[in-house]
Amino acid sequence: MSASSSPSAKAAPSSTSALNAGYIWFEGELVPEAEAKISVLTHALHYGTSVFEGIRAYETAKGAAVFRLNEHSQRLIDSAKIIGMPSPVSVEEINHAILETIRKNERKSCYIRPLLWYGAESLGVSPAKNKVHFMVVTLPWGIYLGEEAVRQGAKLMTSSWRRSSGDIMPTKSKAGGNYVNSVLANSEARDNGFDEALLLDKEGFVAEGSGENIFFMRDGVLHPISHSINLRGITRDSVIKIAQWLGTPVEASMATRDELYTANEVFMVGTAAEVTPIASLDRRPIGTGRAGEYSLKMRETYLKVVKGEVPEFEHWLSYVNSD
Repeated sequence: MSASSSPSAKAAPSSTSALNAGYIWFEGELVPEAEAKISVLTHALHYGTSVFEGIRAYETAKGAAVFRLNEHSQRLIDSAKIIGMPSPVSVEEINHAILETIRKNERKSCYIRPLLWYGAESLGVSPAKNKVHFMVVTLPWGIYLGEEAVRQGAKLMTSSWRRSSGDIMPTKSKAGGNYVNSVLANSEARDNGFDEALLLDKEGFVAEGSGENIFFMRDGVLHPISHSINLRGITRDSVIKIAQWLGTPVEASMATRDELYTANEVFMVGTAAEVTPIASLDRRPIGTGRAGEYSLKMRETYLKVVKGEVPEFEHWLSYVNSD
């Protein structure tokens, strides 16, 4: 019997996963995905003690460019600080690792996931004895909720899960453990035939989506939800500045979900979602029940900005192959 046909023989592990990660920045060097391994006793795996970022690089006329790189890297450091995690890397080192990983994988555009996490030196609840590790992965990435959701508008439902409050979890930290809340809400929505979930806070005010900030339009005024209790939204800030540049009045507002029912338009924003129009909430049509005119205009303008086609905002781009 040959080794390949032996009952105890195992197939060689694939060198890459379906995600096509390619080379990963892992412990200070670029390694093939199959070599970026951690222990099953890793503290973060058991207790959610990690912090991460979601960043995008876009294809531009000058090559790949990362959108608001410095702000994202700073927010990663801030997330670690909030949960008491000592970061082994600086903002500059995170920026360098991200750009090097994109170059190595020759990405024209991609989704970028930097991660800090506690290792496997100790398995007690306290992470004090554990080393903090750092990695960066870059992935091919399309339209988050799909082309249909963008073209027609996404269908949302108000989740039965409330957004964790700041006195229960450190909501200004993009910590892994916080996102169980988002997973539950998003899964509930999808199981019920919706594209995404809308979460309320414990007082019943609109908080955000499972991974997005919410905007609504009423009588020509754009209202970003001011009561979002999650981390500072970098895409949210970008959309506000773009709207002001377009001449749109902007007034941050708190809202209950019934106020969204009667808005002229609603859309959500985030690194993954970019700008995604909302057609309905809880099976109630928003406006015309289709992607709104302003929402689509904002999405079009936002995509021009991130692709370096609007000179006023080119300072937000870090070109991967700049000299």
